[in-house]
Amino acid sequence: MTTESVDTARELAAFLRARRERLDPGDFDLPARRQARRTPGLRREEVAELAGVSVDYVVRLEQGRGLRPSSDVVEALARALRLPAAERAYLFDLARQRPREAGTPATSAAAPLSGLVADLSPLPVMLVNHRFDILAWNHEMARLLVDFGTLPPERRNAMWLCLLHPEVRELYVDRERVVREGVAHLRSAWAAHPQDRALTGLIDGFLAADEQFARLWDERDIEVSGRGRKVLRHPDAGTIAVDFEVLAPLQDPGQRLLIFRAADAGSRAALDRLCAG
Repeated sequence: MTTESVDTARELAAFLRARRERLDPGDFDLPARRQARRTPGLRREEVAELAGVSVDYVVRLEQGRGLRPSSDVVEALARALRLPAAERAYLFDLARQRPREAGTPATSAAAPLSGLVADLSPLPVMLVNHRFDILAWNHEMARLLVDFGTLPPERRNAMWLCLLHPEVRELYVDRERVVREGVAHLRSAWAAHPQDRALTGLIDGFLAADEQFARLWDERDIEVSGRGRKVLRHPDAGTIAVDFEVLAPLQDPGQRLLIFRAADAGSRAALDRLCAG
């Protein structure tokens, strides 16, 4: 499977089916039906009833028959399926009902942001775009993860490093969760940037090269994590727990600042020793 072979109508169909099937009918105030349920989740007619659309319309959407629902219908389906914010945005992207970001995707750091990355030392900081391409970094981030300057430009990608770099992939204590969150972000970015061939090619490469990525991609999780914690087992500094924050500059919305802070006193001391070297 490659992302190039999956058009948005088919993905919309698969996403609607997956989200319908995960719902518990007992959570809804629906009329009792005599026939036994043969599949998990809500029936199509129940989703249609909750969304205020015809059953035939839901059937055609789930069959990927090229329909483009209006924003009102997308909103009604999102409510009926009880989608959280990130999945709701993903549904709007698939239906092409969310405004597109102006301009082309960032491939280099905006000068003020590059300067900010340096000024935020001693906190480890890097600047990425929606593909997780690393556009700028400071000394502390390079010491914590890898010397980005020694990598060819096409390998300066946070997801590629986590999946395929032999040293970086071993840093994360909870690697399954880190990869899962990264896959969920890339799926959201893929729907929001349908014309980004570089992103499509990147995802196709991951699907072919990494079984874990392919498995998680098929689960269709959608979650953009702007805050959280990562625990790293560094070969030189030992265990370091960092809290991360992702900031989106108003002037350059296609770029993201990823800032790490030590989560406890021991991690702060280890990070200070590592970055002093």
